[in-house]
Amino acid sequence: MNINDLFKIATKSKASDLHIVVGKPPIVRIDGELRTVPNTEVVTKTMAEKLIFSIITEKQKKKFVEQKELDISYEISGYSRYRVNLYWEKDNVGLVARVISATIASMEELGLPPVVNGLIEKTQGLILITGPTGCGKSTTLAAMVKQINAMRFANIITLEDPIEYIFKPDKSIIKQRQLGTDMLTFASALKHVLRQDPNVIMVGEMRDLETIAATITLAETGHLVLATLHTHNAAQTIDRIIDVFPPHQQAQVRLQLSMSLSGVVSQKLLPKIGGGRVAAREVLINTPAVANIIRENKIPQIKTVIQTSADVGMFSMDQNLRELLKNNLIDEPTALAHLTAH
Repeated sequence: MNINDLFKIATKSKASDLHIVVGKPPIVRIDGELRTVPNTEVVTKTMAEKLIFSIITEKQKKKFVEQKELDISYEISGYSRYRVNLYWEKDNVGLVARVISATIASMEELGLPPVVNGLIEKTQGLILITGPTGCGKSTTLAAMVKQINAMRFANIITLEDPIEYIFKPDKSIIKQRQLGTDMLTFASALKHVLRQDPNVIMVGEMRDLETIAATITLAETGHLVLATLHTHNAAQTIDRIIDVFPPHQQAQVRLQLSMSLSGVVSQKLLPKIGGGRVAAREVLINTPAVANIIRENKIPQIKTVIQTSADVGMFSMDQNLRELLKNNLIDEPTALAHLTAH
């Protein structure tokens, strides 16, 4: 059993992820379901180490042994790329690899609503893509960067952990920086990025106070910033950002966010009728009414504003689920399982 063969099987079977766990045969996730890779044997401790250590350098191995976690990107030339997480469990090494398509989907192919085109046509502001792990946030960000790249002359800088999709410059210049090899932390890279004459900055993940603070400031200072966050809906996204800050800073952050936020797209991937998966989304646009709600800390009112602002392109997750059901893209049990109000 060869690691490259397993990666290739994951790509060929259109899996989203590959798992290597001691005590089980290799496993892939296809359309959200875990399945054993056919004709493979149970992975032993020795096999796992041989498979996993074959894709990392001695320097990376030393770091992995010391820190017990390692995120890397891996590429099979002319085939596909993978975002790989290495970890330890019960004193065994394990691997989860996310399969990254060699081609970047367009915003239309992903079914992003037209209002999102309007957001990326702006030259400044903060656009957030949110949702649980594995809901396609990176794919959505990549589609937005691809569109900007095709649309206008801009200096686009991406900060990623690790680099996932590889962009080919079209009208824009694109510089992709990877955590660990090209920058030490997201926060330090964001601090220095202003000296690199950026127009558009993509932040792979807003994961701590320093990164969130720097991201908001960049959006405020006349840059278009695209970023992701692990939250389930638009209102929770606003709350999460504000709650990261100490109480004495929260009023200031609410004010900053009310001025710099352009919009929030929250999404989750659901099983599609006939196979595959389809994205269910919620879209919040920062209108004067929304900005006022953020400033005055009346976040629970955001839900009502989304439901009643279809005229400016907003819609709630529940509204979108009903739309997907009506269009026979998802079945009724799936819709009911994800509706917040039945």
